[in-house]
Amino acid sequence: MTTLIVTLPPAPFDAATLYDHVLTVDGSTVDEHSRAPVALLPTVDDRGGEVVALVSARNLSWHPVQLPRGTLGRRFFQEGGASRLRAVLEGLLEERLLDDTSQLHFAIEPQPRADAPVWVAVCDRAWLRGALQALEQAGRTVARIVPEFAPDSLTDAVYVMGEPDDAQMVFTARGGVAVWPLSAASVALLNWPDTAGIVAEPAVAALAEQLFQRNVTLQQSAQRRLLAIQSPWNLAQFDLLSSSRTRTWKRLSAGLGSLVRAPRWRAARVALLALLAVNLVGLNAWARKEEARINAKRVAIREVLTSTFPNVRVVVDAPLQMAREVAALQRASGVATGRDMETMLGMFGALAFANKAPDAIEFVAGEVRMKGLKLPAADMSQLAFKLQAQGYAATAEGDNVIIKQVSAP
Repeated sequence: MTTLIVTLPPAPFDAATLYDHVLTVDGSTVDEHSRAPVALLPTVDDRGGEVVALVSARNLSWHPVQLPRGTLGRRFFQEGGASRLRAVLEGLLEERLLDDTSQLHFAIEPQPRADAPVWVAVCDRAWLRGALQALEQAGRTVARIVPEFAPDSLTDAVYVMGEPDDAQMVFTARGGVAVWPLSAASVALLNWPDTAGIVAEPAVAALAEQLFQRNVTLQQSAQRRLLAIQSPWNLAQFDLLSSSRTRTWKRLSAGLGSLVRAPRWRAARVALLALLAVNLVGLNAWARKEEARINAKRVAIREVLTSTFPNVRVVVDAPLQMAREVAALQRASGVATGRDMETMLGMFGALAFANKAPDAIEFVAGEVRMKGLKLPAADMSQLAFKLQAQGYAATAEGDNVIIKQVSAP
């Protein structure tokens, strides 16, 4: 995915302000590295890429804080959790910061742990919002904001960068990120071990070797920025998080509008409409076919009923009417049916429990009522389950057990 990395410059953000930028296609190699006004920055939207804003080390300060228990919930950036978390951070950092906390932007480390100190990045809110707005107005909407250096590196390192007349060195470690001007006094104060390496940009490599009295490892600024975007950090949090979501929705809306109206998408629109029309016609044809098949089955069932029992002239519920006619024939021929007392008593006798017999049996309208047969709840449930498989329902009413046919087995 094509990525445009833009280093946010100092204010003001006007048409003459120059932006350092790096363009990469695969995220590991530099395809373009230059400095240009915002209007001349490369465009990556048409290539399906993203714009990443890079905040330099001198514009950020880092502070470890121990958050109160319960502050970091599952949704601490949702449902009002963001405002509560920011209020907690303002209270913890108020005495450490020179500026008013309401004028600052905060960002906490990715995947923070509730039982350990959490790193908080702090920068000027107005400056950050102004830089992002200038890029958005120029059509370069930022998808992510990353720091140039973060304090979560596993090894200590010193980076020397800038120009010979304005060189600086950045010390990164688990203890934080420190930015110092490159001078003999700062080098002596750092007291960097002789065996430890130093990374420097080519423009200040000779000055770094002179002050540190050792060889340095060269690294282009563009390569350092490529490494910075591999960080899991994203400074777009709190109020910038909602702004990022709004910008994403605007991009999606613009893309949808382009798909609907742009002439270059006319062929795609025609193909999509044709596909929808074909699917609609196919669904209608399939529905008609299924309806015809169901109607044919209904007609066949009616024909079986009327041909078998000519006296049935009006068909309302063919299966139920056929069952009634079959039962009537069985009664007329003297054959026991499922609704006869003998059949139901035989079914009960085959499934009844030993030493369980009713005091009296009453048969009325296809329903057998066995009196004085009080069964435990477990036995009654088991009996009802077995009879249900045979098409009968068994219920208990006090000391009586009632059995009747509900469907043909």
